[in-house]
Amino acid sequence: MALTALPPDTEADIARVTEALAMITPRWNVRILLALSGRPLRYSELAGKISWLHNGQLHPKLRTLCDAGLVERTEHSARHVTYGHTERATALLPVLPLIATWAEEHLEQPTTPLPAIEQIEDSLTLLTRRHAAAILWVLKVRGEASGRTLARIVMPGSDWTNIYPPLRQLVADGLVDTDGIGRPYRLSAAGEELGPVFGALSAWSAGQPLAQAARHPVWGRADTARAPRNWVSHPVRLPAPPVLPAPVRSGPAAPPAWQHRELFSHAAPARPAAALLAGGPRR
Repeated sequence: MALTALPPDTEADIARVTEALAMITPRWNVRILLALSGRPLRYSELAGKISWLHNGQLHPKLRTLCDAGLVERTEHSARHVTYGHTERATALLPVLPLIATWAEEHLEQPTTPLPAIEQIEDSLTLLTRRHAAAILWVLKVRGEASGRTLARIVMPGSDWTNIYPPLRQLVADGLVDTDGIGRPYRLSAAGEELGPVFGALSAWSAGQPLAQAARHPVWGRADTARAPRNWVSHPVRLPAPPVLPAPVRSGPAAPPAWQHRELFSHAAPARPAAALLAGGPRR
């Protein structure tokens, strides 16, 4: 049964991307995948890399990632079990720097530079809002649309006013713009720049090479696609993150603050209160 009024191919594409985001967004999942990006590790070795995560938290996370097809559990003997990436997880790693690059250009930047892992986690929080992917997809295709039109396409059969909570959230997050109540909605500059991220997630979730991202029928930009920055995907030890509020984008982007060798090797700094803006959710 169709969930939206979008064409079947488009609906399937959005559903795959939404499912991909649901796999990696839950707290700690990206950090566990990064910790496993080298050779397979025994449970104690992995626990040592992410020591802030207690045994009672790590084991169910590993089980969930195994069920999602991202982590492989190998029993060498009754007392020797290792965990490592599947091919799907290995193919996913190049998507992460695209997300970090987008975050650095479009999310609010505190006075102290953040590790790329926090940039990625903040971005995933925005993209997994309910109906967010479908709304952004429709606005990318149509250019602009009223709330009633978006409701008819994104959530057919539902009360059309139900579209406004996710729309207001996307506006607060800086991904959608409008000129006021009753006026059409359109993608913001930050929303438009999600092309490489959504294109790569679409290609990965469909089992295609990431090079196909630039040719995505909606988000592809073959003429302007930028190569992702190099980064370190297998740190010796990942820092324990602070508890953070939800992110939003800010104004013009500052030059990237993170360096190739420093992405995950330093302690994650707490965000100062002075860096937070008033009037809505902030990262």
